[in-house]
Amino acid sequence: MALVLHSAPNKNAFKALVAAEYSGVKVELVKNFEMGVSNKTPEFIKMNPIGKIPVLETPDGPIFESNAIARYVARSNPDGTLYGSSLIDYGHIEQWIDFSATEIDVSLGNWLYPRLGYRVYLQPAEEAAIASLKRALGALNTHLASNTYLVGHGVTIADIVMVCNLAYGFKTILTKSFTSEFPHVERYIWTLLNQPNFKKIWGDVTQAESIPPVPSKKPAQPKESAKPKKEEPKKEVKKEEVKPKEVVEEEEAPKPKAKNPLDLFASE
Repeated sequence: MALVLHSAPNKNAFKALVAAEYSGVKVELVKNFEMGVSNKTPEFIKMNPIGKIPVLETPDGPIFESNAIARYVARSNPDGTLYGSSLIDYGHIEQWIDFSATEIDVSLGNWLYPRLGYRVYLQPAEEAAIASLKRALGALNTHLASNTYLVGHGVTIADIVMVCNLAYGFKTILTKSFTSEFPHVERYIWTLLNQPNFKKIWGDVTQAESIPPVPSKKPAQPKESAKPKKEEPKKEVKKEEVKPKEVVEEEEAPKPKAKNPLDLFASE
């Protein structure tokens, strides 16, 4: 039985698919997966009670969380080399997987997702995210100054996880003017993305030319303009009865933002 990956085609699913290419393991991506529908069925919820993607269906039961899935695929071939050749290799591989998740991916999300409208945009939070990301990329850049790969002399599962996280950032928000400060990271990601096993899954990746703008929909602006209007007609009761309806509509408008499309990117 081939391993079946339940997910939309995104960077978290690509971790497992790229690992499968390197390890020679067959992993089938479910066709016509519809986010918000396929992951809400009783069958899917049995595999992952949280309803997030991706989920890997194996002969021994399901696995969720993208890094756990990538690890499983990497170990599925006993003759594979994605986990290095020694105990210290194993430790360093796990180290970089965790680093990618907690330092790179989290900071990228904290910068990108508010600009895509998935979270509330706060400038201080964005500045903190950018500072955190620069610190992480600086550390990665220093390591890659004397290393082609994260661990050893070949691709490991640590590289696959790291590059998949970085590639999503390069496509969406990490412009050339930003990444030029980290030349060894640039060399690293383009070297890996141009390898056949990465290219088969990712295709041609184009670096973002601009940073996504801050969403223009700001509930606070209509409320501020409404305030003086409410103060002037206080003497007229009839006009006051009409204006609260506008406020209600404005308060309802932001509600869809609470529906978090991040299910598509979750599962680190």
